[in-house]
Amino acid sequence: MDKLLTRAFDGDPRSIGRLISLVEAESPESKEIMKKIYPRTGGAHVIGITGSPGAGKSTFVDRLISQFKADGKKVGVIAIDPSSPFTGGAILGDRLRMQDHAVEEGVFIRSMGSRGNLGGVSRGTHEAALILDACGFDIVLIETVGVGQSEVDIVKIADTVCLILTPGMGDDVQIMKAGIMEIADVFVVNKADKEGADKVAADVQVMLKMLGEREWVPPVVLVSSNKNTGVDKVKDIIGAHEKYLNESAEGRRRRWSQLEMEVESILRGEISAVVEKSWKARKNDELMLSLSERRSDPYTLAGEIMEEIMK
Repeated sequence: MDKLLTRAFDGDPRSIGRLISLVEAESPESKEIMKKIYPRTGGAHVIGITGSPGAGKSTFVDRLISQFKADGKKVGVIAIDPSSPFTGGAILGDRLRMQDHAVEEGVFIRSMGSRGNLGGVSRGTHEAALILDACGFDIVLIETVGVGQSEVDIVKIADTVCLILTPGMGDDVQIMKAGIMEIADVFVVNKADKEGADKVAADVQVMLKMLGEREWVPPVVLVSSNKNTGVDKVKDIIGAHEKYLNESAEGRRRRWSQLEMEVESILRGEISAVVEKSWKARKNDELMLSLSERRSDPYTLAGEIMEEIMK
């Protein structure tokens, strides 16, 4: 394990991939891996790219990689795909849309399954981002599945959230859903060469005013990923937002809130594992028959199991 970590910290892609695989599979070594890499984290800027399916997120990410590479940054990408219901693995393979970068030095691209998380952000996603951070990547881009309101999950791990909108897809309705407007630090109106892009941008501006004043007012940027226009402006805004977070009280509150959610997530996982083990040890045909015949009830049973755990 120490040799694997050393190779990963030296930038070996296969070793980095191996670490992510071990953590994603929740292997016995995963906890020790995270304990050892955590002191090396905190240097990367984590950027969440979210939005509806078909909004052009993958093409936008591809263009954004080029922008950061031009600045000499090492870029890690986690492209979250819907999970196969049979294997739990990623099934869309967003890496195919970023294949020009996949073999570049200083770029690491990994597809991960959503593992049933509606917002596409599983515990493994966060840990993969921490691994890339520890391995010296300056930028970590996380592209979510894109399923609407559940995408608020990305705010739990991303420093900057880019919400991708497009004309003609009902985005004016989507962005009014509770939580969606609040999570975005940058609004990207993609496919700006299409009719209706200006209207989407104007609608966002109106809704931002309705939310009231705040220190960081999310900019709205018109982008055409296909024509590679406007992406450089988004990159500059992301840099400005990183500076804002580093210098403001809001940035400190956001980081502490993320750390709090991280600890809570680990605790929930630990408690869930203990509860599952206790339930499996208790479960048998006689008990299930008792429940089905209403001679006992699930609430009393759950209380008894919790009492055993708490002893």
